[in-house]
Amino acid sequence: MIPPLLQVEAVSKRFRGLQAIDGVSFEVANGEIVALIGPNGAGKTTLFNMIAGVFPPDQGRIALGGGDLVGLRPDQVCKAGVGRTFQLVKPFANLSVEDNVVVGALHAVTKVAPARRLAREVLDLVGLAEKRGRPARSLTLPDRKCLEVARALATRPRLLLLDEVMAGLRPAETDRMVGIFQRLNRDAGLTILLIEHVMRAVMALSHRVVVINTGKLVCTGTPAEVVRDPRVLECYLGEDTV
Repeated sequence: MIPPLLQVEAVSKRFRGLQAIDGVSFEVANGEIVALIGPNGAGKTTLFNMIAGVFPPDQGRIALGGGDLVGLRPDQVCKAGVGRTFQLVKPFANLSVEDNVVVGALHAVTKVAPARRLAREVLDLVGLAEKRGRPARSLTLPDRKCLEVARALATRPRLLLLDEVMAGLRPAETDRMVGIFQRLNRDAGLTILLIEHVMRAVMALSHRVVVINTGKLVCTGTPAEVVRDPRVLECYLGEDTV
């Protein structure tokens, strides 16, 4: 049996009096796209931050390809193969689009020339090749979102963590992003774990969905199964969040 790429086992995290994550376990198989959904404040970004090494869990284990991630710094987690985006997109505004991605590529390669080649390949993948010479501050929101993805992809991740990259996008722009991730998954075998409130994207993109609420696992299943689950309807889909 092939082991999962990502294992999150009985993970908990408390911030003073707040139990942000309470014994959550789930797995992501190699080549899978999994959506992590739940109401605001459910603990989704806290889980991402623990996976990415921002802070360690109080209890539990997080492993990538069988190797323990707990205790590693974010740069070490990145070297191990985890790339991530952030909810607030903050490129280096005065650098060119290409140079923003070169910064990410230098986590994967050590010299500028191959980093620049890698950056150009990634920009072509996300549809920003023609804008590579522009300053990042000149980009529209959809293009800044694509740049954020490109910087993460340039680290050559085995697992890509996407934190609400489709928030604020129009339906056509969402469909563009979904198409990019589908191609990366299909053609490059990239494994993706995404936090997303845009159910249009969750339904189109994910193979499985993990639902959490108040720091606890609610259920897992296919998108079609999850949207019919009474527990999910009660805690999430029944609210005005989608």
